[in-house]
Amino acid sequence: MAAVLDSVRAFFAQNAFTIDMENAGDVVARENLLDRSMGPNRRRKSSEALRRGRVPAEGLALVARDADGHVIGTVRLWNVEAGVARDGLAIDALLLGPLAVDGGHEGKGIGAALMRAAIGEAKTRGHGAILLVGDAPYYERFGFFAEKARHLVMPGPFERHRFLALELKDGWLDGAAGLLVASGRKLSQASFRRVA
Repeated sequence: MAAVLDSVRAFFAQNAFTIDMENAGDVVARENLLDRSMGPNRRRKSSEALRRGRVPAEGLALVARDADGHVIGTVRLWNVEAGVARDGLAIDALLLGPLAVDGGHEGKGIGAALMRAAIGEAKTRGHGAILLVGDAPYYERFGFFAEKARHLVMPGPFERHRFLALELKDGWLDGAAGLLVASGRKLSQASFRRVA
């Protein structure tokens, strides 16, 4: 009986992972993971135009680590303005992406865990909505639907049926219309920020 329990423990131990805040030491591993997962054209996407030269939203760059501490998954959220409301004021929101999991660790719930952690942290930090471009059948289980993004557009080519939104605060995107615009801190500003 002890041998059976040991083999069960060993099986679950090899599938263990943790979700953590991304740190500066994760940059190379994250970029390599994204290159492997998304291919060489990943930097040509419309979402990338909103991320280029910016830093992720405060506290919203997460990684999944295996038992040895290696980065096996990543997700980041970025500050954007989601068009304007009926009163003409810009609507603050977040853009999620990219979400990626190392091919050797797919099917273990890592992507779902990263999504739940990112959504939960965004809600805790008081954000009103998250937008993304992705496969509806995957993201609908987290509450993302095309309906709330129907009057918004990306800055470049995108597939309308893949442009999805999740409201973290009811009615946040009501009446939202127009172009998504990057609004987060610029990378150069973040580089010179002093740490106390």
